[in-house]
Amino acid sequence: MNPLDEVGVRMTREEIFNIVKESIAEIIPEIDIESLTVEDSLRELGANSIDRADIIIDTMEALGLKIPLVEFGNLANIKGIVDLFYEKSALK
Repeated sequence: MNPLDEVGVRMTREEIFNIVKESIAEIIPEIDIESLTVEDSLRELGANSIDRADIIIDTMEALGLKIPLVEFGNLANIKGIVDLFYEKSALK
């Protein structure tokens, strides 16, 4: 999937959040995806550092983006991750 669809319309934050949730469900299947909010922290949900990196890498691949993992280091919650993907998709 590409952050821009075939007519050049940028994905919304909600669409990016749904892709992040799909990655979370794949990496940590025991998490109740339906109850996730953007305010949740991957660390507080029990994702270890490898899980968090895998979720971010899977989402980057799904979005067709390449972002250094270090840019995700200081983000407090899923909203921060979604916002970073959203901002970077505008530059693509």
